[in-house]
Amino acid sequence: MSAEGDPAGQGGNKPNRPPRKKSQKRQRSKQLKTPLTPDEYQKIAAKADAAGMTRAAYSRTVMLGTPGPRSRRRMPADAEALREILGQLGRVGNNINQIAYRINKGDPCDLPELRKALDDYTTVRAAIHEALGLDPPGPIGTEGSKA
Repeated sequence: MSAEGDPAGQGGNKPNRPPRKKSQKRQRSKQLKTPLTPDEYQKIAAKADAAGMTRAAYSRTVMLGTPGPRSRRRMPADAEALREILGQLGRVGNNINQIAYRINKGDPCDLPELRKALDDYTTVRAAIHEALGLDPPGPIGTEGSKA
C-alpha cells in the first residue's frame, strides 16, 4: 500500500529512509487525552483489568461500544493472590540460593532439601497459573518443548 509515486516497499516514506515499522503504519494516529485524578485512574484501570482489556481497548469499548479490531485482550489477574504468590516465590528463591551457595562452597548436596525446593517451586508455579486463569502447568521441563 504505497502512495502514488513511492517505490514499492517504502510505505509512503521519503526516499533514502527505511520502510516504516508495522506500528507506524497503524491507522490509529489520534489520541484523546483525559486528565484524571489518581483515584479515577485506579478505578478505570481496575475495570479494564476486570474486563480483561487494556486501558485503551476498555476506553474504546466504553466510548464506541467496541474495542476495535486488533485490540489486545488481557487476562484479569487476582492481585491479592499474586502478592501472596510473590512472597512464596521469594522464599523458594532464597532456599534455592542457599542450596546453591553451599554446593559452590563444596558442602555435600542434601537431596531431600533439593526435592523440597523443587516441590515448593512446582507449587508456586501452579499457583501463578491459577491466579492468571491459565491451564495447570505440565511437569517441570516440558514448557516450551515442542516434542
